[in-house]
Amino acid sequence: MIINTGQRTDIPAFYAKWLINRIREGYVLVRNPYYPSLVTRFKLDPEVVDVLAFCTKNPRPMFPYLDELKPFGQFWYVSITGFGKDYEPNVPPIDQVVEDFIYLSSVVGPQAMGWRYTPIIVNQTYTKEYHIQTFEAIAAKLEGHTKLAVFGFLDLYPKLKKLHPKLHDCDDETKIEIAQAFASIAKKHGLELRLCSKEKWLAQYGIDVEGCMRIEDYEHAIGARLEITEKMQARKGYCACYLSNDIGAYNSCPHQCRYCYANGQIEAVRANVAAHDEQSPLLIGHLRPEDKVREAKQTSNRRISLF
Repeated sequence: MIINTGQRTDIPAFYAKWLINRIREGYVLVRNPYYPSLVTRFKLDPEVVDVLAFCTKNPRPMFPYLDELKPFGQFWYVSITGFGKDYEPNVPPIDQVVEDFIYLSSVVGPQAMGWRYTPIIVNQTYTKEYHIQTFEAIAAKLEGHTKLAVFGFLDLYPKLKKLHPKLHDCDDETKIEIAQAFASIAKKHGLELRLCSKEKWLAQYGIDVEGCMRIEDYEHAIGARLEITEKMQARKGYCACYLSNDIGAYNSCPHQCRYCYANGQIEAVRANVAAHDEQSPLLIGHLRPEDKVREAKQTSNRRISLF
């Protein structure tokens, strides 16, 4: 089984100690975001968890605990974009995250690392040229520390439109120019470039649109084949990635990025952060009398070594 920590919030950045407490106790409870009284209990045991998958904008708070993660297979996506505090108010500076990316790569290996430059928002401050120059600068620094780069454009979810009405998607011509420039830069620095957004039509320009998180990525990270027959999807016909079981919670990320799909009103985020207890088996709050806890069916999908 693959356990994901980063589709709903940023656990390494804000809840590292909680995760380590869960690993030490050997299990975690996850509340269903659509049916809140349903809770699933997952074992956090390397005998059944083949990979712990991370997606973060700030891996540094997890560094004191990396030794305790070693029994697990790992794959890390680290997001490094060109935005400032106007769009990413609580994300560390680019140089710090690049430095941390390189350090993390030295611990888990380049095969277990991916870089995300998404979403791309084009306006007077963050121009097409700005994004191309920033992508080039970061790619040069990450060369040799990963083989995978992911980019994507803004997905204007209905909730996002309501919360941030000033956000706008860019036109198709701009997307083509950025995608082609990124492809050239990625090739120069030995990176495989993939798209993570709705513009599947960019395939006609040589862009890989077959999903940014694939089973083979996990396999290369752990050096073994994974025999997985079922595929979970975020939106059928839209997301081509392999989506694993996530232990996070929506409306709980203090990064407060202006383009975030996982956060709603700031008041909800503040309330959830206040309800966090690093000793609780749930990320947010505690079990309630009406909760129904079910045991997840977990087996290892690891089959044969690749090496």
